[in-house]
Amino acid sequence: MTHRTVGGGPGLPAGDPRALVDAPSPDCPVEIALAALRGRWTTLVVRELLGGERGYGELRAALPKLSDKVLSERLAQLAGAGVVVRERRPGWPPTVRYALTPRGRELGPVLQALWDWGAAAD
Repeated sequence: MTHRTVGGGPGLPAGDPRALVDAPSPDCPVEIALAALRGRWTTLVVRELLGGERGYGELRAALPKLSDKVLSERLAQLAGAGVVVRERRPGWPPTVRYALTPRGRELGPVLQALWDWGAAAD
């Protein structure tokens, strides 16, 4: 049975054995992408970083309703997924900058496609 998210339609893989599962699998590319973007605020943090590297304070200012706890969790989650890199720069006081990895920048068209799909539901 093909995974429900992969039906072999336009733009979907044909013949990839990872698509021939009867339950979600951690090595499924769709599950990997969804895991990287899981949690509220994650897509907004990625959106902000698509504009270029940011410091923690800049992210807080751009997303004022996001708590420090959740922002820290999302940045750690995205770093663990290989989407964001955290760079500590010397100086006084030392600064920390966050930037998307090349893999993270590839999420731009993914988020645009999700936006377009959701907007079409209106």
